[in-house]
Amino acid sequence: MPLTADQITRFLKSVHPYDALPEDALAALVPQFEPWAVEQDFPVYDLGDRLHGVFIVYEGKIEVRDDNDVVVSHLGVRNSFGERGLMRDGIAVTSARAETSSVLLVLPSGPFRKLVDTYDVARKFFDRTRSDRPQERSLTTTLVDTLMAHDPVTCAPDATVQDAARLMRDRGISSLCVMQDNALTGFLTIRDLSGKVLAEGRPVDTPVSDIMARDLLTLPPTAIGSDVLHAMMEHRIGHIPIVQGNKLVGVVTQTDLTRFQAVSSAELVGEIAHAATVADMAKVTARIPQLLVQLVAGGNRHEVVTRLITDIADTVTRRLLAMAEATLGPAPVPYLWLACGSQGRQEQTGVSDQDNCLVLHDDVTPEQMPYFADLAKIVSDGLDVCGYFYCPGDMMATNPRWCQPVRVWRDYFARWIAKPDPEAQMLASVMFDLRPIGGDESLFTGLQSGTLKAASKNSIFVAHMISNSLKHTPPLGLLRGFATIRSGENRNTLDMKHNGVVPVVDLARIYALQGQLTEANTRARLKAAEGAGVLSPSGARDLLDAYDLIAESRLDHQVARVKAGEKPDNFLAPTDLSDFERSHLRDAFVVVKTLQSALGHGKGMLG
Repeated sequence: MPLTADQITRFLKSVHPYDALPEDALAALVPQFEPWAVEQDFPVYDLGDRLHGVFIVYEGKIEVRDDNDVVVSHLGVRNSFGERGLMRDGIAVTSARAETSSVLLVLPSGPFRKLVDTYDVARKFFDRTRSDRPQERSLTTTLVDTLMAHDPVTCAPDATVQDAARLMRDRGISSLCVMQDNALTGFLTIRDLSGKVLAEGRPVDTPVSDIMARDLLTLPPTAIGSDVLHAMMEHRIGHIPIVQGNKLVGVVTQTDLTRFQAVSSAELVGEIAHAATVADMAKVTARIPQLLVQLVAGGNRHEVVTRLITDIADTVTRRLLAMAEATLGPAPVPYLWLACGSQGRQEQTGVSDQDNCLVLHDDVTPEQMPYFADLAKIVSDGLDVCGYFYCPGDMMATNPRWCQPVRVWRDYFARWIAKPDPEAQMLASVMFDLRPIGGDESLFTGLQSGTLKAASKNSIFVAHMISNSLKHTPPLGLLRGFATIRSGENRNTLDMKHNGVVPVVDLARIYALQGQLTEANTRARLKAAEGAGVLSPSGARDLLDAYDLIAESRLDHQVARVKAGEKPDNFLAPTDLSDFERSHLRDAFVVVKTLQSALGHGKGMLG
């Protein structure tokens, strides 16, 4: 398949870590890529082959298998594979074949090694992702605290076995911790009920204390996943209580280990891509919180975690588009579904609403518009079922205002730029984060570049956008304290979205506007702004470090809530942090406030 340098460049700008490379480095790298068109079932490489390059899926699907011929992952568009082989003397440690007719971009081993040796972002990415490595190795680095159920179900020793059985049935669990005077005295499993009660014909009012296990093997929450696995294998048990001091803090089961090993972004993407119904997809997306826990526990940086989670939302959207077309028939004219907000920036976390729009070909007629209204409803309703709730501000393709031909969109942007009233500033801020998800991407290319050029040249519009971006301020109080929320259900917490990451997101958007930069991702924008001279090297370093700390703190908070059996949110209580953590988080907010002040006083170019 012939691909132009411009097509490859646009594609790589949507793929990490290439999107974080300096413009000149990316331009030099693009000619090194070799497009491969392969048919279904084509063996890309076999186990033990000498690899001569790393692969990126431009189009289609690839299946990767390990040395036991077990499927490790199903890879789709933008996924890389083969890099671990190149990092191990060039010998393939997996095999790969095309699940469908596919187009691959191949970066030869020489340029690949130079890329990894030259740029930290590439070295860190390929060292961390290891997409063709069996996932079970992560148990050797994962704390039990991440794996265990944090609120184990208990019963008293004098409870009857019938009561215990009913409790297990009603709670959908396979074991109970037996507690007396707040101390763990025994453990009961379904196997005990079947083997010691049912098989021996004991009465249903037999006390639990007669059949429970008493000599218990326990582990502390500082143990790692492999400790649990080894203990289970050695002692032939399927449940291990987790005890800190004399206090029961959790339970780990074989099911917990299996679930942890099974959850990966590639696995979820593969299941969604082949889901038959919206309900099937919703069951998959319900596992995103556990994926969040696993990714953070594995030491992945926030930009890797949010990108992988966003990939799942992208796949859900494309699957829903395919379902809509299967129901409604082929689209009457070309269209493009775009995401904005956190999905557009590839920065989704464990809690996200949907922000999207439709750009239609200018040939669309009024008689054809109902087709796209129906398509938008099918997709938007499906996203809501899958956990991406409706946008409170109705920034969705179901709103006729955001389902329009290219010419209308061009007029929208022209009017917002010419008359930057508050609504125009808000809408422009949202729409500058647009990213194509499914459909004809050519509908967006000229629209984006033309809008950026016109907007950057209108000093009044830029000034209004700067003013609008400074409305979200870091939560800094007097005397080195935090300004927490004063009332309501989130009282005494920090809003790590609107007062945490959003101020940096807004700054990065302004820098991108000033430099006519097409990147949507916040980190990529900051790096590009430094490369374009919009942001000084020292300003870029400080802001990137501050953003990383704020974003990591937000993810850590969401993970803590998931592990506690709660829904992830953005409201962090400073009292949950150590003095050290509070001090560094406040320093990060000070950096953001300083950059905001510089921008507000016309010093944004120097940062």
